[in-house]
Amino acid sequence: MSNQQVQLNIRFKAKPGKKEEFRKELSSLIEEMSSEKAFISAIVSDDLDQPDDLIIYETWQGTRDSWLAEEFIKPYRKNYEGTLGDLIVDRSVSWLQPKGEWGSHITNA
Repeated sequence: MSNQQVQLNIRFKAKPGKKEEFRKELSSLIEEMSSEKAFISAIVSDDLDQPDDLIIYETWQGTRDSWLAEEFIKPYRKNYEGTLGDLIVDRSVSWLQPKGEWGSHITNA
């Protein structure tokens, strides 16, 4: 396994009245993925200015390509993806690579 890390910053806009139901689905996904060998951490946040938005910030060992090849194909993700159409309006993903860190020791940066 490489010493590289990749981070995903994913913003979800929940359908009106569906935020808490979506939060439960997302929490179930995190419980599943947190047992993966390459998983490092995940933080879920509410956007204080956009009340229907949830943001997850994930850190994984590896690269974008290794994450897509090894993690995205997991069966539990297919189940999760199948629920999203009923719960969210939009999702945007940013792929990041840590280059510096202060205050914790999550990344190699």
